[in-house]
Amino acid sequence: MELKELKQFAGRHDNFDIRVITHAGSHLYQVELEDVEGCRHLLMQRNKPMLFRALDEVYTELKRAGIHRAYLIQHVAHDELIGHEAYHHEPVTPRMPLSF
Repeated sequence: MELKELKQFAGRHDNFDIRVITHAGSHLYQVELEDVEGCRHLLMQRNKPMLFRALDEVYTELKRAGIHRAYLIQHVAHDELIGHEAYHHEPVTPRMPLSF
């Protein structure tokens, strides 16, 4: 999903989740939208996932799209190998809410 598509989607819908995903040990962030049907869409630019170096960059782009709330999710690599569910597949409780 391109940034302009996200802005259009946010203008037409109000029941969706925005997730800011980071991986343990990484200083990069990705943005994912999950709609009411459970479909997930990464924020893309020129057919490549957008990567952000700081949360301020994420906030700026999401504000431009009319979004003011999201969840921060830190994915810990190999959780599933030790018997844990990956955090980004669990309910909202392990997620940190963001408001900007």
